[in-house]
Amino acid sequence: MASAEDSPLIWARPEPGTRRPKFTRDQIASTALRIADAEGFAAVSMRRIAAELGAGTMTLYYYVRTKDELVALMDDAIMAEVLIPAEEFPANWYDALTEIALRTWDALVRHPWALHSLQGAQAGPNAMRHFEQSLAALAGTGLDAPGKFALISMVDDFVHGNALRSAEMRSTRESAQDGPAGEDDEAFEAAVRFARAQMATGELPHTQALFGDEDPRTAFPRLVGDLPERDRFRQGLSILLDGAATRMNLTPPAH
Repeated sequence: MASAEDSPLIWARPEPGTRRPKFTRDQIASTALRIADAEGFAAVSMRRIAAELGAGTMTLYYYVRTKDELVALMDDAIMAEVLIPAEEFPANWYDALTEIALRTWDALVRHPWALHSLQGAQAGPNAMRHFEQSLAALAGTGLDAPGKFALISMVDDFVHGNALRSAEMRSTRESAQDGPAGEDDEAFEAAVRFARAQMATGELPHTQALFGDEDPRTAFPRLVGDLPERDRFRQGLSILLDGAATRMNLTPPAH
């Protein structure tokens, strides 16, 4: 009969059982996150983590057997940031889902590389606790199981989609501010000329009415407005939850 140590899932295996283990999975995961946050996910390797911890690379394989297991640890470390302490969990479904969504969005903004690099990670205990909290938020709503799952999925889709778009826009702004002049500037100007030529055909009247002849560098900030991106996210989330409350006959809080 196979023992727990033989499980292909890292979560099903106990941590190394020496009396005083030199490292923990949490240490390994937090080190990997620091590297990814500073230098990108591509910089993360067992060799690099070992160097940061002052250990031999082979020593770490005693704790984490594969790159997939390392990815799972990193994903679960991020999910730990999302969890709401029990004593702070809101009583109303609307407030609870809002807090869960904001914590998730904040975590993804802190670790934007995770949106792409941690896809397909093995769900760990913190990911399961996160889902449990989402279900707990809807426990008193009277929604059936498909309704709960649908609402949780809608919020999750909005959080991840918005975080991805925010990361892309942030990257574009940083490139425009820090990137070298030359080919990038030429490509941008060529794109502007192309867009104006397309609008001049008369086939894009709504786009033409929106932008006119304004330079995109001033048009986009004007259209987006001065609201910080986290506040824009919260505004969109409120619209989504207000619509869900109406469609699903749920009672929002009296704010």
